[in-house]
Amino acid sequence: MRRFSLPFSLFVVLGVIVAIRAMSSVAPGTPDHVSAPRSDGHETPLRIYPAADTGSGCAPLAVISHGAGGSENGYRYLAAAMAQLGYTAVVMGHRESGLAALSEDMRADGIRRGVHALVADPEAEQARLLDVGAALQWADGQCHAPFRVLLGHSMGAETVMLEAGAKNIIGVSPSVAGQDRFDAYVALSPEGPGVVFSEHSWSAIHKPLLVLTGTRDQSLKGGPQARQIPWHDLPGITSKCQWMAVIDGATHMNFAGNGMGAEQVKPMVTQTIASFLSGIREAACTLPTPRAGMTMQAK
Repeated sequence: MRRFSLPFSLFVVLGVIVAIRAMSSVAPGTPDHVSAPRSDGHETPLRIYPAADTGSGCAPLAVISHGAGGSENGYRYLAAAMAQLGYTAVVMGHRESGLAALSEDMRADGIRRGVHALVADPEAEQARLLDVGAALQWADGQCHAPFRVLLGHSMGAETVMLEAGAKNIIGVSPSVAGQDRFDAYVALSPEGPGVVFSEHSWSAIHKPLLVLTGTRDQSLKGGPQARQIPWHDLPGITSKCQWMAVIDGATHMNFAGNGMGAEQVKPMVTQTIASFLSGIREAACTLPTPRAGMTMQAK
């Protein structure tokens, strides 16, 4: 079957449409929506997916960070999968880099430059890290999770990397970045060097980290291959489970659960994450049997 490459601008438009639908399909204030206070006085909206089976103790915690223009109502496939794995899944709403912020930047600078401006905005990224703190404070108020993982897609993957200790070139304050408050990290479609990070920004990350990307996962700078650079720059601590999975034909929007081919990509994403987290918790970092249509590497 012949594949057609869509221009980057069309991918962005599709992402905005998806975000609009997500925001309008679920009314705020339903029982699975809460608001958590942030350290700067603002509020962080959260959507909660309770663990399918908590047993008698506190469930492990999965905090999910959406991409630019998204909301806490997105990434349902990922949150639901984490809940089925026994995690309390919390999808954060990042207001300073949500749909309103993206729309404003696109009106001012055009589509591509508007996305670039938001992604590289240090204040927006600092606000995201404050949202992470708010989500953790809310979760700790429920119970103290025995294991915590931070997952993020696109701009959310930037948030993952910054929290884990990646160095940035846009001036995100050290007072909010690099706090490394999680046991493991999952970066879906991370951005390579040139926008937020430099060539060797990820070399100090020593925690377990999984990078997921696709052969058609276009980046702001450098094309699909650039999204693999962060994994190659990791220090390579075998006992820490630093993996990368590349899915054949997967696009940027597929990792958000949308676009043509998403139904084939989603189970590959969730099953890889399940194997990764299971390996960490069982202290067994051996890669699983390769799946058709996906290549995996470990350090």
